Amino acid sequence: MIDLVAKPAASKSTAPQGQGKFGANLTDVTVLLVDDDDVAREGVLRSFRKHEVPCRVVTAGEGREALSILTGAHPDKHVDTPVIVLLDLNMPGMDGFQFLDALRADPDLRRTVVFVLTTSARDQDRSRAYDGHVAGYMVKSAVGPQFARLADFIGKYARTQELP
Repeated sequence: MIDLVAKPAASKSTAPQGQGKFGANLTDVTVLLVDDDDVAREGVLRSFRKHEVPCRVVTAGEGREALSILTGAHPDKHVDTPVIVLLDLNMPGMDGFQFLDALRADPDLRRTVVFVLTTSARDQDRSRAYDGHVAGYMVKSAVGPQFARLADFIGKYARTQELP
């Protein structure tokens, strides 16, 4: 688990520790980042730190690992609720669509908030993801340099929504 609870920066942040620039206490939110690409994972983590998104982040390299984390079966990683899943679609092993199908079939997990974060801009992939009841679909190239828009969005979303 990677703890991104923001520490007050000397130059910009005047919010209390744990609140970052978003003003609400987001330290209760866990983001499960499911992506097999080390560079993409590190980019998201770096962006969350840079933009002071004070949440916990747990990473998984593919869908089976993510499911084991969500169900509490993983030997080393766990998540606390509420949780937001950032899901890549194209992964080895259990891909993002297979993960979504398994997640939605599980009565304990079906209400999990999932945002797709992928390289695929294909209309078929977007439609299929929304058929799996994702909360949003983001193409990595469109979220901006170093995932800046993603960090801003996740912080605002977690602050303004009542998560299951």
